[in-house]
Amino acid sequence: MSTPHIEAAPGDIAPSVLLPGDPLRARFLAHELLEAPRQVNARRNMLGFSGRWQGLPVTIMGGGMGIPSTAIYVTELVRSYGVRQIVRVGTCGGIGAVELGEVLLAQSASSDSRFNRLQFGGHDLAPCADFGLLRAAVEAAPAGAVAARVAHVFSTDCFYDGDPQLLQHLHRHHISGIEMEAAGLYGLAMREGFRALAILTVSDHLERDAHMPADEREQGLVRVARLALECVRRVVTT
Repeated sequence: MSTPHIEAAPGDIAPSVLLPGDPLRARFLAHELLEAPRQVNARRNMLGFSGRWQGLPVTIMGGGMGIPSTAIYVTELVRSYGVRQIVRVGTCGGIGAVELGEVLLAQSASSDSRFNRLQFGGHDLAPCADFGLLRAAVEAAPAGAVAARVAHVFSTDCFYDGDPQLLQHLHRHHISGIEMEAAGLYGLAMREGFRALAILTVSDHLERDAHMPADEREQGLVRVARLALECVRRVVTT
């Protein structure tokens, strides 16, 4: 069995998936965190690796940038490979009273994308995280010495330019981070019936012109991935 975008064989992909955007980050995290990782996908260079973490089967695979790319891989992972938990691990831009390196547990994801409206009859969907994964992440963060907060985020289609008044709107609605994938992931989770959560490190502050150095980004990504693995473990084994 394979799909147009994933070449993995049946059984190669675990029921629980960590989904960074960058396939090279997927490779780095797999070799950093998984026991005996093996590559299961290289189609279109979207690398994926499967292994175990504390005995739990896990796949770490890139999903690309933006909702359309993420949606392609998530749909195929769920429909063709039976994936039941997906945690997006990545970075975001911070807004308001957040600090560089802080971790946002995305409770909800607003968006300027039409992706969810196209599949919800033109109406507004309220894309939100799976409560079990979110609660597990909240409980696991202190044990992993992760400075995390539950927050609302915004998924944009425009990395550059876009609405010049966007930050004003986000402030007014107490949204703490901006990224490009969570709203699509959450919308798909609601439609397809799997668990989803986005865990994001604040790598840049959009109002302070502050940026996390490259080595700190890498360390932050590992912390976020460990937290994601632990919250998946708690949900799957309870």
